[in-house]
Amino acid sequence: MSEADSQKFLKDLDKKLWTAADRLRANLDAAVYKHAVLGLIFLKYVSDAFELRQRALEVQLRDPNHDYFVDSKGYSDDEYNEVVRQELEVRDYYLEENVFWVPALARWKTIQENAALPAGTEIEIVNGKKTTYKITSIGKLIDDALAAVEQDNPKLKGVLNKNYTQLQLPAESLTGLINLIAEIPFQHEDLDAKDILGHVYEYFLGQFALAEGKKGGQYYTPKSIVNLIVEMLEPFKGRVYDPAMGSGGFFVSSEKFIEQHGGKIGDVSVYGQESNPTTWRLAAMNMAIRGIDFNFGGQPANTFTNDLHPDLRADYVMANPPFNMKEWWDGKLEGDPRWEHGDPPKGNANFGWLQHMLYHLSPKGSMALLLANGSMSSNTGGEGEIRETIVKKDLVECMVALPGQLFTNTQIPACIWFLTKTKEKRGRGAAAFRDRAGEVLFIDARKLGYMVDRVLRAFTDEDTAKIVNTFHAWKRDKDAYEDVPGFCKSATLDEIAEHGFVLTPGRYVGAEDVVHDGVPFAEKMATLTRELADQFAESAKLEKAIRKNMKTLGFELPAGGKE
Repeated sequence: MSEADSQKFLKDLDKKLWTAADRLRANLDAAVYKHAVLGLIFLKYVSDAFELRQRALEVQLRDPNHDYFVDSKGYSDDEYNEVVRQELEVRDYYLEENVFWVPALARWKTIQENAALPAGTEIEIVNGKKTTYKITSIGKLIDDALAAVEQDNPKLKGVLNKNYTQLQLPAESLTGLINLIAEIPFQHEDLDAKDILGHVYEYFLGQFALAEGKKGGQYYTPKSIVNLIVEMLEPFKGRVYDPAMGSGGFFVSSEKFIEQHGGKIGDVSVYGQESNPTTWRLAAMNMAIRGIDFNFGGQPANTFTNDLHPDLRADYVMANPPFNMKEWWDGKLEGDPRWEHGDPPKGNANFGWLQHMLYHLSPKGSMALLLANGSMSSNTGGEGEIRETIVKKDLVECMVALPGQLFTNTQIPACIWFLTKTKEKRGRGAAAFRDRAGEVLFIDARKLGYMVDRVLRAFTDEDTAKIVNTFHAWKRDKDAYEDVPGFCKSATLDEIAEHGFVLTPGRYVGAEDVVHDGVPFAEKMATLTRELADQFAESAKLEKAIRKNMKTLGFELPAGGKE
């Protein structure tokens, strides 16, 4: 299957699943329904992955040439099959392949086959040994299944949202949702369960963010922005940290980037923090579905007042924190070592986030931070002084102004700050960085993107490539880079100082080089200016001649040519 065919399959699957799932929602709020859907998708994934491993394992257990082979000698067929079945329930076979152990109660077949049974029905569960389970409701069955998965997989402790019993969703709708999610295939030619279910999970996250509007945007950063940042930073290897991780979009995009460029996801260590408990669970499930090893501090917590990774120095830091957050200050933050470049204003967390990220950056690390445009020019509460200090210390590498309407939750114009602890020459070959000391790249991307619908904008692949390639050319080979009026400009620290340390790209990139009649704007303007100067000179000559002739006739014009 070609990549185009794979993408078409996924898009068709997305549309089918979302349309059907939304139809089952009835009057349930999207913020609540989100957890019902995503929890079931997660349960389907771990069960599918378990079953795939179980199938492969059974082949090995019956293969005389495999180390796991179970000899059938001395057993009847029924006895031999029972021995194999018992072996298939050995937990270590799954853990050694990084597959979550799924107890029999939580396997998708158990859930789907018994979802419509009436309350009071007892079912038989075979999990090494036979036990019985009494159904009280479909919601309770799912809650117990998720609890069993958590109990047998310590890494998932506290991650799964076990509240299906409390959902205000009719039993038939929940059963319909189970049957719908059951249609998500194990594999489809060159797509495996992780690819398919991970894609569906991410798609549903985005759709729920749209459905929830402003509230939904707090956990979801639009994919085109995430991809842009990841491609600019290129997190091939090392520690990746997001102190305001939401549902973990930067980590997912980093994984895809690494795989697309022939790297191994195991080369990257993922660290994150999130204060919202339900969003923290979404992120943990998002990582688990993709098999990404993660450290989210073991619990949700406030990044400022309870930093769960105090000693972390990350190679790449990426974040989209809430813009202009007012209620963030706590007395215990007074004199915090993270405020190395100046105390952030107590009524706005923007420069608190920026300095927190800088503090956690390794000596050769790079970071990207989405902030409101005001952060580039504001002088309120000492922000101007902090910005000036950061610029003078040569920590700012690139500023990108973004177009409007990129976010589901805010219309506030935004920008991306790219900072680094060092601009010195390093690396080898095509990935080498030149010495960029004393230089900052400004990119004005406000005219890029297209309208997905009447309210939301996104970048095309070409838009992303234009920004990424400009940044990489500037960073790696100055000869391969050139300023483009209206789009990009490489400025010195002295030039920035002349602008009062304001970092708005529009101040530096100038007017767009518009072509008229095949002539670039700058060239056309120079020609017009010369022509105007010639006309002024000709006008002065004519005026002088006229005055002379009038004087001969006995008339003298007053100065200025007025009568």
